[in-house]
Amino acid sequence: MEYLHTMIRVKDVDAALDFFVDGLGLVETRRKEVPKGRFTLIFLATEPGAPEVELTYNWDQEEPYSVGRNFGHLAYRVDNIYEMCQKLQDKGVTILRPPRDGYMAFVRSPDQISVELLQKGERLPPQEPWSSMENTGTW
Repeated sequence: MEYLHTMIRVKDVDAALDFFVDGLGLVETRRKEVPKGRFTLIFLATEPGAPEVELTYNWDQEEPYSVGRNFGHLAYRVDNIYEMCQKLQDKGVTILRPPRDGYMAFVRSPDQISVELLQKGERLPPQEPWSSMENTGTW
């Protein structure tokens, strides 16, 4: 058995790509437009050949997708959790579970997909403003 990808539905392709590509640093590996089915599939990964996230954009979807906590979350290992959280926060992303421990944080994509960020290697020493920042919302 081989793990291929995780699919999530997105309402706004530009907002999703801003979050996953410009924010998290994923790269688009391929894209498939299906006019007959009125949807687009966009595959993202940390690098070509790595496991992918499939963004499914249904062209006629007008209402936001409901948030199901049963989905769980996506998880990415990052080189510096503080720098990644600052980059996302500078883009307007709310840090829901700040990296107070220098190791783990949670954010949500524009479509409310929970994303866990984990520090590569050893946890970093506590650093402000993260170490005193409270949790916000749910993840």
